[in-house]
Amino acid sequence: MTPPISPQTLTFWRRGHAVTLDNVPADRTLLEVLREDLHCTGTKEGCGEGDCGACTVVLGEAVGGKLQYKAINSCIRLAHSVQGLAVWTTEDLVSAKGELHPAQEAMVNCHGSQCGFCTPGFVMSLFGMYQNTGGGQGVDRAQAQVELSGNLCRCTGYRPIFDAAQQMGSLPLPAGCGVNEPVVVAALEALGERPAPAADGVYMRPPTLTRLLQARAAHPQAQVVAGCTDVGLWVTKMHKRFAQVLDVTAAEELRRVETYPHHIAIGAAVSLHEAYAALVSERPPLKTFAQRFAGLPVRNSGTLGGNVANGSPIGDSMPLLIALGASVVLMRWDAKRKTVTHRELQLEDLYTGYRTNVMRADELLCWIKVPRPGEPSPQPSPRGRGSKTMRSANGVNSLPLPLGEGGGEGLPEFLRVYKISKRFDDDISAVCLAIRLTLEEGKVSTISIGAGGVAATPVRARQTEAALLGQAWSADTVMAAMAALRAEFQPISDMRASAAYRQTVLGNLLQRFWLESQGLQAINLESVSMEDLA
Repeated sequence: MTPPISPQTLTFWRRGHAVTLDNVPADRTLLEVLREDLHCTGTKEGCGEGDCGACTVVLGEAVGGKLQYKAINSCIRLAHSVQGLAVWTTEDLVSAKGELHPAQEAMVNCHGSQCGFCTPGFVMSLFGMYQNTGGGQGVDRAQAQVELSGNLCRCTGYRPIFDAAQQMGSLPLPAGCGVNEPVVVAALEALGERPAPAADGVYMRPPTLTRLLQARAAHPQAQVVAGCTDVGLWVTKMHKRFAQVLDVTAAEELRRVETYPHHIAIGAAVSLHEAYAALVSERPPLKTFAQRFAGLPVRNSGTLGGNVANGSPIGDSMPLLIALGASVVLMRWDAKRKTVTHRELQLEDLYTGYRTNVMRADELLCWIKVPRPGEPSPQPSPRGRGSKTMRSANGVNSLPLPLGEGGGEGLPEFLRVYKISKRFDDDISAVCLAIRLTLEEGKVSTISIGAGGVAATPVRARQTEAALLGQAWSADTVMAAMAALRAEFQPISDMRASAAYRQTVLGNLLQRFWLESQGLQAINLESVSMEDLA
């Protein structure tokens, strides 16, 4: 039986004033509110799953007295998640006199639109880029390609759209097209001073960790959401209804990335874009993988905590985090003691089956702890039984060094993450494999391998690790490990790949890792320049 859906008031800032809508159900999407309630039909509904970008809008949030802009997919974003934020749609960019914003004018000048259906989404991504680069200054083709990867077009071939991204910074900004940031920041801060929705409302977004955990304890049946990049599909594709929603993204403590001597701690409300920026800052070679994880609108909405807690077997972040030796901190409110309690475990030990995990009904995943370079990580025993440890709140793990750089204690340490998908940008993996290795005197001293798309959960390849640990790092060792890796998992066949293909690719990727560890770089797409091929 479909649960009854109770309405709730929603308020956000748009076009110079606060927009207040009554009777908005907890599971209503932002796109539905824009198109059906506010009649902003410039924002299009294309795929309904955050894949095509036709529904892209830009959100503004006041952080530290400044305005932060994020292009997001409105089709899978729950409307109440923009409570107290600013929202821009394509209708909002034109001046009162009908003059176009530079992002729009550049698209016209460069003939960046043909059928036009995708154009509003591209324009909004360009607008977000324009605002985040100080008026479109310094945007090159590489940046345009990365930031527009979440917008798909079937007509233009993208070249004129990339031209528009580069041209918009040179165009004048008509009066009335710009954003008066001090005014918007003041308005958003005023909205933030309004009383928060009741703790037992239909859409709960508590502002502190304690109140969030208390709400979870009081409403264990509520659907937990962060960026809704997966739950949003349950609404749009599976037509699920949620009587109550608990949103973790307003809890101030969980919106931070904290750096400690031995690890970084990523809060569950930190966006994928910001989380990967923190990882890349420590390990620059992860940049390409971070950009391939998803298009920018998805990375702006989704969170690393949500990706991990969701536990999809084809989620790309988990194989990497497993290889890095990451752990997760689970927290709950103890009503008897009136205090917050926690426990910590290795990420690979979180999952019990397909989208199931060890979390209690009143627990939330609050932190992901990623060891910093050179720190030791749990290693497989010689018999192939992986370590399973429960760590204290101050326990640490390790983040490996990238291929070709020195590791901790002077040991060479190598890291690679491979994503295999049908489309290079903005696609779901058929197989994801992450490998971390250190060598001492030519032998494997530490090894950790995370895999996705080959089992019911993201997994650690413990048997393959055991086959490598302590062995000479040689072609013969790798050949034996390739066979072990292919035999360790029994993947399924589905729309993305056959089981046989996945097993073959697993071994091939390990061989590719071996070749790259020997200095061969020309076998990966990152080394290929389109200009060189022209």
